[in-house]
Amino acid sequence: MFEVRIHGRGGQGVVTAAELLAAAAFAEGRSAQAFPSFGSERTGAPVVAYCRIAERPIRLREPILRPDALIVQDPTLLHQPEIFAGLVGGGLVLVNSTRTVAELGLPRLDGRVFVVPATRLAREHVGRPLPNAALLGGFAALCDLIPIDSVTAAIRQRFAGPVAEANAAAATAAYQLVNAERKEPTRA
Repeated sequence: MFEVRIHGRGGQGVVTAAELLAAAAFAEGRSAQAFPSFGSERTGAPVVAYCRIAERPIRLREPILRPDALIVQDPTLLHQPEIFAGLVGGGLVLVNSTRTVAELGLPRLDGRVFVVPATRLAREHVGRPLPNAALLGGFAALCDLIPIDSVTAAIRQRFAGPVAEANAAAATAAYQLVNAERKEPTRA
């Protein structure tokens, strides 16, 4: 089973991101579940959503305490200790930022952390600062678990018309950026 924890703020599409990732996994014939956890329901409040993906039916129903991957939609949350709590050894982290890993102050995680300018891509393609679809495209490139075609199909199934196409374009752009970054030689 592969477990993903998504951190962000209310209004950024954290819950929708988990649901889209689960839908993409279903489209690939896998079992998946997505569910949120949040306190006060207001824009800007911290939100966590979870997604499990497995080859067999999933019977667990508790929050993910040992994620294989983290998606951080809001970089202002990075220095809260609970963000990285329980991340498995070799776990992957995808952060929405235009800054480098070193600039974010995360050198202890270097090599497993990737950044993608998801908010910028969302503004360019969607016209709004909603980073969730772009981050899912980056996630598809990062972990090779769900193909980008399944991610964009889930986006098109959830949304309609120009909104769907704009979000699919943002996801594809992020996928291409992360793939290019992964293929670069190791930086000193």
